[in-house]
Amino acid sequence: MRKQIVIVGAGFAGMWAALSAARLADKHQQAIDITVIAPQPELRVRPRFYEKDVQTLVAPLQPLFDVTGVKFLPGTVEQILPGCKQISWKEASGETHQCRYDRLILASGSQINRGSVAGAAEYAFDLDRLESAVRLEQHLKSLSDQAESEARNTVVVCGGGFTGIEMALELPGRLREILGHDAKTRVVVVERGAEPGGRWSKALREVIGEASAELGVEWLVNAEVESVNASGVTLKDGRTLASQTVIWTVGVQANGLTTQIDAPRDRQGRLHVTTELQVVGHPEIYATGDVAYAATDDKGNHALMTCQHAILLGKFAGNNAAASLLDIAPLPYRQEMYVTCLDLGAWGAVYTEGWDQQVKLTREEAKKLKMSIVSELIYPPKAEKAVAFEIADPLAPFV
Repeated sequence: MRKQIVIVGAGFAGMWAALSAARLADKHQQAIDITVIAPQPELRVRPRFYEKDVQTLVAPLQPLFDVTGVKFLPGTVEQILPGCKQISWKEASGETHQCRYDRLILASGSQINRGSVAGAAEYAFDLDRLESAVRLEQHLKSLSDQAESEARNTVVVCGGGFTGIEMALELPGRLREILGHDAKTRVVVVERGAEPGGRWSKALREVIGEASAELGVEWLVNAEVESVNASGVTLKDGRTLASQTVIWTVGVQANGLTTQIDAPRDRQGRLHVTTELQVVGHPEIYATGDVAYAATDDKGNHALMTCQHAILLGKFAGNNAAASLLDIAPLPYRQEMYVTCLDLGAWGAVYTEGWDQQVKLTREEAKKLKMSIVSELIYPPKAEKAVAFEIADPLAPFV
């Protein structure tokens, strides 16, 4: 019976896991069935969901899967049964199927958790999924149809992480386009830390502060959200912010499928993995992307929930899952180089290198690099087998 690798998810990690596994099987001329299960055969470019025209930020995957011999099944995995090496998945029609595996690669991603704050799930927008990002964009466009008011003109971004910053600094320009250059708009970031970008290097914090000041983005630091309603936000210290547009960017958690595997998880629900990306205690299951708590080096650093790490994690997971079926030595995952490239709206961008975030480029120079990364580097390769397999090699050059 042919060996089966099943991959849950078609995001950055899932897509590259499939291509990497197919590459190794092809290289050794071994027949392994590689199947990806996801709602649709497309890569949704989530790191760009703060931009406008968000519905265009997808890339088709079916042609790429066809030329590389990867099978795609449209559906959603609902249950993992490690004891019998099976999963259960459901089609959009509601029909349920079972599928066996010899190796399972969990690449099901992450999602925003808003359950701890009253009203956040009902009244706050987010950039978590394409559908929700589209709803936010439609809402922003509709503001011009509303009577002018403080609430209409004010956007509150909850959370000052990278997603919150990119969204917040994009908004002044976007609001001017929608409401007119004379509109008295206000963008406020609610951050529980003591200063903007407080978890990062001093040099990066200074750039974020400079860009925010120049664009007029306000920061409320040492602040936490108590509740959200149709009128705006109430903070834990009693202050209120009138707003028709509250955007939630905090509380990211690994997909809930991780709880179905009896293995250690970190506080974000990510599964602890070995250097080969096997789930601890489950050598036949590989975790990758946002569901993997994986060491990037021997210095105590771990992969973050970013496409930068998901891409390479996917390549190593796919390679190693196939290698284990081909009796080939696996490749230990390593990603010692860490960079950030943060879009700062009309101000430009900032590019840093290293875990200590040394600022290397700012403003237009960094913006050009940012656009190159998000519009070229992170997109799928051409639907050509040789090209795809060359890039899918875990040891091929990558940032």
